[in-house]
Amino acid sequence: MNNRSQAYTGFVFKKYEAPEQSIFDILLDIFKELITHTSGDVDEALDWLAELDAEYGITTSEYTLKDFEEDLKKKGFIREEIKPNGKGGKAITAKTERAIRQRALNQIFGKLRKSGAGNHKTNKIGMGDETTGEFRNYIFGDSVERVSITESLRNAQINHGIENGFQLTEDDLVVHETNHKAQMSTVLMIDISHSMILYGEDRITPAKKVAMALAELITTRYPKDTLEIIVFGNDSWRISIQDLPYLQVGPYHTNTVAGLELALDLLRRKRNTNKQIFMITDGKPSCLRLPDGRYYKNSNGLDEYIVGRCYGMAQQARKLHIPITTFMIAQDPYLMKFVEGFTKANQGKAFYTGLKGLGEMIFEDYEQNRKKRIKG
Repeated sequence: MNNRSQAYTGFVFKKYEAPEQSIFDILLDIFKELITHTSGDVDEALDWLAELDAEYGITTSEYTLKDFEEDLKKKGFIREEIKPNGKGGKAITAKTERAIRQRALNQIFGKLRKSGAGNHKTNKIGMGDETTGEFRNYIFGDSVERVSITESLRNAQINHGIENGFQLTEDDLVVHETNHKAQMSTVLMIDISHSMILYGEDRITPAKKVAMALAELITTRYPKDTLEIIVFGNDSWRISIQDLPYLQVGPYHTNTVAGLELALDLLRRKRNTNKQIFMITDGKPSCLRLPDGRYYKNSNGLDEYIVGRCYGMAQQARKLHIPITTFMIAQDPYLMKFVEGFTKANQGKAFYTGLKGLGEMIFEDYEQNRKKRIKG
């Protein structure tokens, strides 16, 4: 009798263990978070990192914070530069700017699945690049790539038979039906008035993270979309994606009208069908710039004149078919009343939220809005 060994196969389940990270990778992840809070100030971020290291013992005698700083330079995350005061200092590089945008995207939109073509689906049938599973008769001008060979040959056999030789005519051809692709033009407005850091609560950092994540989402997943980012205090101005890590609150009032005027001006230049405005703010509008250049300010309450101008801008956006979604990082009843009136004037949407979950709400709204049918 021969003894034969038998091989058995199967699954072995065990507790998940995260892959081991090097000290550099651990420190780099913390550094990217800190550099966002310090608005790009490398020295301040490294000081904070030293305090964390002293408390939690991240580094070792073999790998110190000095080694980490040297690696940041070697790997192109920071560089030496001359400060405006003439003294030397450190600054983050474009590589780090991209890294913290990607980190923000992973933090906020981590559940996103990778997608193929960077477009937005609509329900309107037409000339696009994603098939619906349906077919239609060939029309002159249709791309050859969209012709269904199998269905066209089947039609030829049914229409002409095979007794007299195979025939394929234009009338036999069918093509794959496809969906139109919608492009979205978005303006993200960020309030940088002084109230964004009042009462011991940092509201500007979450707003920056949302803007960086949204920018990274659009440029990587929906490259045909456009995103303009503007900030508003006493006035309003555009900033680039590269400026986001350095964004800070200023000693400003809140000129919501100036922000909306700039946002509408930017969107008028876009030829895309779908346009929208996202506004992140925590305070009441309290400032206007008059035609003579002077500022009209009222910090005490919801000034009737300023509020009226805001409602007027909301109505103007409505006439241009531009919805405004307001993310209000405050829940004061009198502020909510203003936002309700503003939203009604625009027929847009409003979310009253704390800082937690802000990014997820903006993403969900962006995804929902992009699916809207293109208007003829």
